[in-house]
Amino acid sequence: MDDLNRSKIPAPFETERVVVKPEWVDYNGHMNVAYYPVAFDNAFDEVYDFLGVGNEGIKRTGISTFVAETHFTYQQELRTGQRLRITTQLLDFDAKRLQVFQAMYHAGEGFLAATGEWLILCVDLRQRKVIAMPDDLRDLVARVHASHAGLPRPPEVGRSVSLTSRRPR
Repeated sequence: MDDLNRSKIPAPFETERVVVKPEWVDYNGHMNVAYYPVAFDNAFDEVYDFLGVGNEGIKRTGISTFVAETHFTYQQELRTGQRLRITTQLLDFDAKRLQVFQAMYHAGEGFLAATGEWLILCVDLRQRKVIAMPDDLRDLVARVHASHAGLPRPPEVGRSVSLTSRRPR
C-alpha cells in the first residue's frame, strides 16, 4: 500500500465483507463458536494489508505476525447469511507485540454479537522467530496507535474466564 493510502488512518479499522456462511452454522441453528475466530481473522486481512504485513508484504519482507493469546466474548447469536461489521482497534503495542481488540456487529441490525482481544507477535518467517518490528512498521503502528488513542476502551478488554460476576447487581 502506498503512503498516500496510509495518510488517513481509520479509527477504528472497519469491514463489512464477512458474511456468516452456511457451513459455519451448527445444529443449534446459529454460528458455531469455532467460526468466530475465523470471522475475526478474516477482518484482519485489510488491517494487515494497511500495515504492510498482509500476503504481499510477507512475500516482500518475510515479516508476518503470529497470535500468542486470545480472549473472546459471545454476546448474541448470528445466523446463516447475516453480514457482519467488524471493527479492529489497536489498544497498545511495544517493540515486538500488538494488543488488538475487535468487535463483531450484525451489519444490518447493529447489535454487538461478539468481541475478540488478541496478543499478536511480530515474526521473521525466515528465522521463525519473534523479532522487534522493523522501523517502518513500528513507525506506522505508532501512528495507528495515536489515531486509535481517542477511541473508548471497550469494557471487555482484559476480561478473563471467571464464575464471579463482574457486573454490578
